[in-house]
Amino acid sequence: MGETKKRGRKPKGPTLNTETMDFQYTSTTNAAQNDVSTAANDAVSKAAANGDANNPPPGRRGRGRPRKAEAGQLEDMEPHAAASPEQRPYQNGGIALEPAPQPVAKWESVAARVVPAMDAVVKVFCVHTEPNYSLPWQRKRQYSSSSSGFIIGGRRVLTNAHSVEHYTQVKLKKRGSDTKYLATVLAIGNECDIAMLTVSDDEFWEGVSPVEFGDLPALQDAVTVVGYPIGGDTISVTSGVVSRIEILSYVHGSTELLGLQIDAAINSGNSGGPAFNDKGNCVGIAFQSLKHEDAENIGYVIPTPVIMHFIQDYEKNGAYTGFPILGVEWQKMENPDLRLAMGMKPDQKGVRIRRVEPTAPESHLLKPSDVILSFDGVKVANDGTVPFRHGERIGFSYLVSQKYTGDTALVEVLRDSKILKWDIKLATHKRLIPAHTSGKPPSYYIVAGFVFTAVTVPYLRSEYGKDYEFDAPVKLLDKHLHAMAESTDEQLVVVSQVLVADINIGYEDIVNTQVLAFNGKPVKNLKSLANMVDNCNDEYLRFDLEYQQMVVLNTKAAKAATLDILTTHCISSPMSDDLKT
Repeated sequence: MGETKKRGRKPKGPTLNTETMDFQYTSTTNAAQNDVSTAANDAVSKAAANGDANNPPPGRRGRGRPRKAEAGQLEDMEPHAAASPEQRPYQNGGIALEPAPQPVAKWESVAARVVPAMDAVVKVFCVHTEPNYSLPWQRKRQYSSSSSGFIIGGRRVLTNAHSVEHYTQVKLKKRGSDTKYLATVLAIGNECDIAMLTVSDDEFWEGVSPVEFGDLPALQDAVTVVGYPIGGDTISVTSGVVSRIEILSYVHGSTELLGLQIDAAINSGNSGGPAFNDKGNCVGIAFQSLKHEDAENIGYVIPTPVIMHFIQDYEKNGAYTGFPILGVEWQKMENPDLRLAMGMKPDQKGVRIRRVEPTAPESHLLKPSDVILSFDGVKVANDGTVPFRHGERIGFSYLVSQKYTGDTALVEVLRDSKILKWDIKLATHKRLIPAHTSGKPPSYYIVAGFVFTAVTVPYLRSEYGKDYEFDAPVKLLDKHLHAMAESTDEQLVVVSQVLVADINIGYEDIVNTQVLAFNGKPVKNLKSLANMVDNCNDEYLRFDLEYQQMVVLNTKAAKAATLDILTTHCISSPMSDDLKT
């Protein structure tokens, strides 16, 4: 399973693995359910029947960073021990065993209060068909999974995005019902790991009241997680308290958003289930857990501010548009000499901008070495935090995540000892190597047996397994962690593999190597490369690759050989459908 990684940052303290709350899954060729755990970004690829992604041939393993020590695995939580009888004296001095008085436990009172809301919790059945990113003209064998969800207002159901990723068919079953209803996926928010579903059958909505949302809980507030985890087919209730509130790494979305840490037992299959407070209101969605040999019963919940942002974004735009970013990378200003060198006064605090995203809407306003003093009127501390609630602070990215795509925010910066203010437009993050393909099949282009594709995180995982951040080639890892897209349509194009034929003798060993230029022209994206090759009238096709490699092919011979190579490998088209338009 994947580890929690922060882009370009070293992990603080011991390495802990944050895992997506896995759903139960069953192979479509085997009716028995299997206890299989999947990581956030691995939820689909790891459970798929095709094992090539997790066991790449030795020749495909590049030189990556040294492998870290293997962390612990997800473990099933142990049940609570039953209460033992208590010795009570008779009045005549004898001793008799009597059951001890049974005070109403806190979790029992919570469960009693949320009984009506528990009827809104549903079981989600999904059939997934994942693309084969290593052979992009194919798909892997389909597989089935089960997870949890709950009904909200407007005849809608919420669950986790990783529970319905690469879905082919989704069904819902209500508590106490024996009928599965076909569902329609309205929106999937990969960043926040939330998906919205609906059911057209009116019978599904009869006799069920939607869940009501509550406010963000405080530390030590009681929470009850309801869902359909492994160990049985009926609804399950576990209880605990909120132990931490901070910006968390969302493994599935490769983002950092507000999250709740709780000590309630959350197991495989709890994905998408609601977490209720003691008033019976939903305060979050279970989505991932922490696995480590020194940690027990640590689960994570998507809180209501993130959930409401997702819902309102969908209602406002008719689709999920994402969480915006400011478009900068910054460093802390805790060193006093650094603050003096930047011209800061003793009473000024802020963070220094290291780099500005070229694709940010107003990237021309902010510059490296500007010091962000405040965001929307809230002062930013030297460690990048802002006041949150009484006695609490939180990263100022929380303020950014409360905005919507296209919104503006007042940013106050210090430049050359002068204070400047701008209304900055916020936009979603454009990664050079995307974390998700948003349900679209991978793109590819084939000429003379050379398979060209655009690099994505699912592609890296397919090629190098769940430990791709250690096993992928260093050049690709560096671009994955640190490179920024210069334009919104820029892609990192590589030669994925070479389908061996007479025309490409001597090039067979080229694997996952970036294409820099074609016939002297820079390659901006896969579509531009395909257009340049198709329209090339030069005598030779010349591809300039990373590591100073060069591929030269006769143009007429290469195009003529392509059809025979496609026929040999049973490939219907030399390019994906998205490149044909």
